[in-house]
Amino acid sequence: MSTLAPMLEAFFTDRLQHQRHASPHTIAAYRDTFRLLLTFAKDDLRKAPSHLALTDFDAPFIVRFLAHLENKRRNAVSTRNARLAAVHSFFHYLALREPQHAALIQRVLAIPNKRTEKKLVAFLTRPEFEAILAAPDQTTPLGRRDYALLVLAIQTGLRVSEITTLTLDDVRLDRGAAHVRCRGKGRKERITPLTAQTVKALRACLRDRHGAPPVSPLFLSRRRGPMSRDAVEHLVEVHRARAAKKCPSLADKNLSPHVLRHTSAMLLLHAGTDRSTIALWLGHESIETTEIYLHADLAMKERAIAKTAPPRTRQARYRPPDALLSFLQQL
Repeated sequence: MSTLAPMLEAFFTDRLQHQRHASPHTIAAYRDTFRLLLTFAKDDLRKAPSHLALTDFDAPFIVRFLAHLENKRRNAVSTRNARLAAVHSFFHYLALREPQHAALIQRVLAIPNKRTEKKLVAFLTRPEFEAILAAPDQTTPLGRRDYALLVLAIQTGLRVSEITTLTLDDVRLDRGAAHVRCRGKGRKERITPLTAQTVKALRACLRDRHGAPPVSPLFLSRRRGPMSRDAVEHLVEVHRARAAKKCPSLADKNLSPHVLRHTSAMLLLHAGTDRSTIALWLGHESIETTEIYLHADLAMKERAIAKTAPPRTRQARYRPPDALLSFLQQL
């Protein structure tokens, strides 16, 4: 067995699971990166994964792998950077375990991230999300489930991974203290209060779950198990298509569960909530992350323009004061 195989195994079992106590999502993302990397090595180096050595993973090889992700697999730059972050994490681990390969490791760690375009976040206007909330058929248990999930997502701004892992025990619907407890990114727990509309929707949904144990998932799939990310995305797309019949602006809108999270943030921002509170509400690691909503808020920019007075200047055409300057101006 080569040096690479035991090192890669130790990286996942010792480094990620035991030392860093990484989340299942992180481990899955890193796992997928190295599955792609080993598959690429089989074609690029003509070596089976079990025969690879650490010296095969030099900087030129990693650069070719990153180019393969962008050119062949058509991955976005952000995905390319995420794969590179997993590779960098592995080589940081190797730096202490394989000092004899310090030069190779340093060259791989020196591979930079690519700069990405920062697009404005997408969110729903009030007529749009009201049309989506009106789409589920609340006379059926599935319709009540879908309505409760959509209301909860828009009101609380929970991530889809946080919604799918909620249990019945995570929800408290007591009058005056209704809230939901979730385990978010970085294993951080947070409590989010619930509005009267959300409480009403959840109570209707929970009446269909009477007698279920407290550890049961809050939202069940058709197979009576926890809903997957794909199931939630499908649910959102189905109701977007239905709502588009009454709200035409939804027809061409690329709607995902994360757009519902952005919608929650924009509702808080329009209500005058400060950035630090929004960051706590959404479970952001840093308050700087919340600035993306300031850039997307056109209404706030329009209010700022309305408060400013136009400059009282007279329009005029510039005329060069000298013939030589006039000549240069015309070049």
